[in-house]
Amino acid sequence: MKVNTLSLAAAVAGAVSLAAVAATTPAVSAGKVKCWGVAKAGQNDCGNAAKTHSCAGQSKVDYSGDDWKNVASKEECTRLGGKLTTFKGKGKMGMMDKKS
Repeated sequence: MKVNTLSLAAAVAGAVSLAAVAATTPAVSAGKVKCWGVAKAGQNDCGNAAKTHSCAGQSKVDYSGDDWKNVASKEECTRLGGKLTTFKGKGKMGMMDKKS
């Protein structure tokens, strides 16, 4: 009986731990889309495609095609100069930062 109680307690603790991790993991909010290449350095919403960081706010480059930000729609992403998939280089907003 004692072993079964410990097993049950361990299973419950594991389930609670997984639920807590899932609740704190940033993800795309309902109705939002990942827009790549529109986040300024330190303003990305989660880890990047290159796996050089794994958390929100850790991007080092403005408008990197490896970093994403949640936006309201596909149309907003396009308007901001981003893409719906990861890409090399910078988004269009980053291209406007270059001085001629």
